[in-house]
Amino acid sequence: MLIYLNQYYMSVPVKRSTKKQTRTRRSHHALKATGTAKCESCETQILPHKACPKCGTYKGKKVIDVEKRALRLKRSKKGTSKT
Repeated sequence: MLIYLNQYYMSVPVKRSTKKQTRTRRSHHALKATGTAKCESCETQILPHKACPKCGTYKGKKVIDVEKRALRLKRSKKGTSKT
């Protein structure tokens, strides 16, 4: 970056990038599919190493009380109404 009389000038590429160079560079930009696992108790698809949001189990143990969580979310949504 050049500074001349308090103005910034960006450098310009010497040569234009070809289509092949551009596409080769972008070949790694594609999104990869996320891997999923099955819940041991309710057989739903979940993200690996996460507790199941449907039944609240992780590695066969109950870690989340789903009914309590649903009530808490319902109460928090009731209080925040947009008018």
